[in-house]
Amino acid sequence: MTPLLQVRDLTKRYGARIGCADVNFDLYPAEVMGIVGESGSGKSTLLSCLAGHLVPDAGQVVFDTRAGGPKDTVAMSESERRMLGRTDWAFVHQHARDGLRMNISAGGNVGERLMAVGARHYGEIRHAAGDWLGRVEIDEGRIDDRPSQFSGGMQQRLQIARNLVTGPRLVFMDEPTGGLDVSVQARLLDLLRGLVRQMGLSAIIVTHDLAVVRLLADRLMVMKDGRVVETGLTDQVLDDPQHAYTQLLVSSVLQV
Repeated sequence: MTPLLQVRDLTKRYGARIGCADVNFDLYPAEVMGIVGESGSGKSTLLSCLAGHLVPDAGQVVFDTRAGGPKDTVAMSESERRMLGRTDWAFVHQHARDGLRMNISAGGNVGERLMAVGARHYGEIRHAAGDWLGRVEIDEGRIDDRPSQFSGGMQQRLQIARNLVTGPRLVFMDEPTGGLDVSVQARLLDLLRGLVRQMGLSAIIVTHDLAVVRLLADRLMVMKDGRVVETGLTDQVLDDPQHAYTQLLVSSVLQV
């Protein structure tokens, strides 16, 4: 099977400080990869480089495009990368406000992404938006409400609807449950797990919460000081960590 994403020697530095260095992995269709590590470990820098938000200093991010097969997204033009971000890629921000247009309606937020890929029929756009609100457990009657009228958990679910409406194959998630109450987190995680499985999505999830990756991720990468120190099947890494840093991460959770 051809990997959906092939990452080779990906490196980003900020002067003398390493953001991430020599990162290598393959991600396959319908596979979820978790990236964990403490603050400053490099996981957010890595995600930003993968998603095209940051330009790496070295390395390749090769995506298996629908039309042209494997292409290095680092070498793509800005317009090519932007179109990829509207179609086959999606990015779920930690803070929903960063991924929503707060001054337009819930339906408008979802419909805007459809219009970005060429949809023009108002009735069809509105129907698709309403359908997706229902899929993320938001009452379709609130289609004309603005995100500012929603709770934090609802805003995050709306952001997910906005991202998934175009049927992407790869979703980047940056601390998708961060800042939410525990009960809201549980509901959101259950929703995400269902959508990932139903749609056959590939996803890369950055989080400091090992419970999140335990529930969602098939494989796990552990980062420290910008480098991957351990990788493997999620349960294997969490139940039998080999690297001293991973052992410390797991034990600190168990002691809480």
